[in-house]
Amino acid sequence: MRIEKCWFCSSNIYPGHGIMFVRNDCKTFRFCRSKCHKHFKMKHNPRKLKWTKAYRRARGKEMVVDSTFNFEKKRLTPTRYNRNLMVKTVRAMQIVERIRSVRKERFHKARLAAQLRKRQTSAQKEVARSAHLLEGPNKEKALHYQKEFAGSTKAKSRQKLKVERTAAGSMEVEE
Repeated sequence: MRIEKCWFCSSNIYPGHGIMFVRNDCKTFRFCRSKCHKHFKMKHNPRKLKWTKAYRRARGKEMVVDSTFNFEKKRLTPTRYNRNLMVKTVRAMQIVERIRSVRKERFHKARLAAQLRKRQTSAQKEVARSAHLLEGPNKEKALHYQKEFAGSTKAKSRQKLKVERTAAGSMEVEE
């Protein structure tokens, strides 16, 4: 008994479920539901449909590189039944699943923290732009943000100039 993966959306396909399509060159494609099968027949790209795993991985919304994914690979070599080996395998699977869930949680927290920082900085930029409209202690805070914003833009422009200069210098060397 093996749990397969859908070729289109990468969800699990349990035994007795789904559709299997075999192409003329004997390549098999398994689909979890008719929705995936229809999109495949219409030659849609799974990386462009928001509900697929391929889209989420391509856009950085899910973990792509992790050592725990190596345990999920398909192994075609049959092994003789050994009770001790099976017990160790099941324990290892549980440990790997715990590790994966912890790493996944950490990845999502980091992603959300970056989005929050981006939202805060955009709000701070807005306050810095309209600092002259505020009064009282908020005006002091706005002026502080305005100074920070000006300093960061100067630093970014300096970095751009350095990159342009190095690119121009390397072009001169090549000629």
